[in-house]
Amino acid sequence: MSLIHRYQNNGYNIVLDINSGCIHVVDDVTYEVLPYLEAEESQEAIVDKLGDRFPEEAVRTSIDECRKLQEEGMLFTKDIYESAIEEFSSNRQTVVKALCLHIAHDCNLACRYCFAEEGEYHGRRALMSFEVGKKALDFLIANSGSRRNLEVDFFGGEPLMNWQVVKDLVKYGREQEKLHNKKFRFTLTTNGVLLNDEVMEFCNKEMGNVVLSVDGRREVHDYMRPFRKGAGSYDLIMPKFQKFAESRNQDKYYVRGTFTHHNLDFSKDVLHLADLGFKQISVEPVVAPEEEEYAIRKEDIPQILKEYDTLAREMIRREKEGNGFNFFHFMIDLTGGPCVYKRLSGCGSGTEYLAVTPWGDLYPCHQFVGEEKYLMGNVDEGITRPEVREEFAGCNVYTKESCKDCFARFYCSGGCAANAYHFQGDVKGNYEIGCELQRKRVECAIMIKAALAE
Repeated sequence: MSLIHRYQNNGYNIVLDINSGCIHVVDDVTYEVLPYLEAEESQEAIVDKLGDRFPEEAVRTSIDECRKLQEEGMLFTKDIYESAIEEFSSNRQTVVKALCLHIAHDCNLACRYCFAEEGEYHGRRALMSFEVGKKALDFLIANSGSRRNLEVDFFGGEPLMNWQVVKDLVKYGREQEKLHNKKFRFTLTTNGVLLNDEVMEFCNKEMGNVVLSVDGRREVHDYMRPFRKGAGSYDLIMPKFQKFAESRNQDKYYVRGTFTHHNLDFSKDVLHLADLGFKQISVEPVVAPEEEEYAIRKEDIPQILKEYDTLAREMIRREKEGNGFNFFHFMIDLTGGPCVYKRLSGCGSGTEYLAVTPWGDLYPCHQFVGEEKYLMGNVDEGITRPEVREEFAGCNVYTKESCKDCFARFYCSGGCAANAYHFQGDVKGNYEIGCELQRKRVECAIMIKAALAE
């Protein structure tokens, strides 16, 4: 199993020490020395092999410096967690800390790629009642143990189609905070069609984060996110989103888009959103069966990888000019190192994070809603099928075969269980296209940090 990952990007020689998370930007000599050191070759053998390309003194100095880093635990670090992971897993108390409330299984758009089938989730349209939502918050409080900070995401369909219940549940949550010594962080995801000043004002007071769905350029957005009769939604939502982002001081929100086979030049969509003034941007690859005409295919991958490089270079340029923005998929934590928690939990679906349908059923996450095999219980009775929770608790980078040799495993914690299930029929599998794109995003994120540290 490899202990380092080295690659070249935008003129930098970058080395990631996989198990410690340490990152090194190195010269050409060290870049060539490292594979021989990892293979535990002697100094003399390395000097002999590289002697025709680099001065002997430079090679010996490089070897000495690398060995010092190794002694300091910053290079060729061994994985100290793998052997203890089973015991850690079984002794770790799992509490529920976040809920995704499907406040509306209905939508006023007809997005072509919607996994919720226009908000209906396998054919059942419904709005969550205040009573069901109240029971969901009670369930969260009761199952959160000693954890004080709790998250609730109002999701759909389109949550603003059930706006009064959203407001009522926020009010109820605030009342419960004092009684139970809890703190709710509410978030909302919206397509913007029903967004108005009253909604913005309420969200600015009560929502810790707001996700605004827009795919980028007008023609891209309107093709994938039309109204049911076919008209585009870009011109209606964009001025409202710009106003909303400004009202939140360009913080605590995301404009979130999806790119597909039809806009593999998606860096242009990211930059379009940046040019409109947005500072918090996420444009993510669609996940869809291959038979869908908009699905990303294996042959699309080379172009997508180039687009990430193009975007990364442009982000560096803009940041240096004082006009930078955040791109969600390049925002990985490179400072804390890959701790045991990251190795285990991933997003926490099925254990720490659950989705609640309008009628109160509990699922591991919003992408499993309607998959009866993964129905976990309901807000009246709680978790009635703990075996589903156990299955998800066992998902980590050490139980997924294809993660074992992947350098990015501690940044994605094994990837999305829903994608694995939908593509391989197993939550412990992997969605291979997603893995390849994730690796590239990690490389770009590290390179950006290196470039901006100069």
